[in-house]
Amino acid sequence: MMMNSRWGNVLKVVWKDSLEISYELFKLMVPVVILVKILQELGVITVLGEWLTPLMQFLGLPGYTGLVWATALFTNFYAALLVYINLMGDVETLSIAQVTVLTSMMLFAHSLPIELRIVQKTGPRIWSIGLLRVGSAIVYGYILYIVQSFMGWNQQAAQLIWQPSPIEPGITNWVLSEIENFFWIFVILVGLVALMKILDESGTTRFLQSMLEPILRLLSISKQATNLTVIGITLGLAYGGGLILKEARSGLLSAKDIYFSLALMSIFHSAIEDTLLMLLLGADWVGILVCRFIFSFFVLWLLVKVVGRWTEAKFKFWFWHQIV
Repeated sequence: MMMNSRWGNVLKVVWKDSLEISYELFKLMVPVVILVKILQELGVITVLGEWLTPLMQFLGLPGYTGLVWATALFTNFYAALLVYINLMGDVETLSIAQVTVLTSMMLFAHSLPIELRIVQKTGPRIWSIGLLRVGSAIVYGYILYIVQSFMGWNQQAAQLIWQPSPIEPGITNWVLSEIENFFWIFVILVGLVALMKILDESGTTRFLQSMLEPILRLLSISKQATNLTVIGITLGLAYGGGLILKEARSGLLSAKDIYFSLALMSIFHSAIEDTLLMLLLGADWVGILVCRFIFSFFVLWLLVKVVGRWTEAKFKFWFWHQIV
């Protein structure tokens, strides 16, 4: 009886959280979807794709994928997912390798206006973290492109796990199609929230956190910051960044501790939920999770080796402003 009551409460929390998250997401996504439709009708997307073609081709991607990444950069994954789905009906199907490159770049750099503000409130200069995220996305995307092309990996066409029906001509059909898309996004979101709760209740999240702690200590992240960094990696930058802000204001963490923790969190966070979402587009999990994990920790190791030797004054001059 107690077990049924416990899981009943969990289901209530899942439903409540899903509604709240969906409301906030859809407030951002609806204007983006409308804007994308207008841009499509005006032919702006074609022009934008041409502008972004050199960079995207450098990474082995068609030019239009630049709009998908740009949407992720300034809004969120779900809006980018809808943009991708809306565009793919008129363009060639991407290979698994290409989708893996695109989604990896999105995982490194997304929701920058919101997430960089979280970082800024804890002390680091946002230009350095922003450059780290975008730079890591491009470098990792290029490495992934070269390796997969050279080895011949993932060259088959990617399959969307969720793929809406083709849209018939007419504004009414488009509106009905978008309503259906939003419904399925809500269903996916409920599933992700439920899975996160199950992982928490089963102790899986705590197990993952315990595995990461020794690695973080090797990267010179102090014991005080380790737990907070692990939370950010597994659950998200908003969670980890919020906790670090609280600790930073208490004076328990040094400026370098805060910076290195947030640097790692910024390029590798919400590892479970975000990875599952990218798999819906047909990405290869090894590329978007395992190799990205290794690359992210290597980037932080380099950062610690170089910046960690700087004096406190030099470090703060370049990378620090103040805790807001």
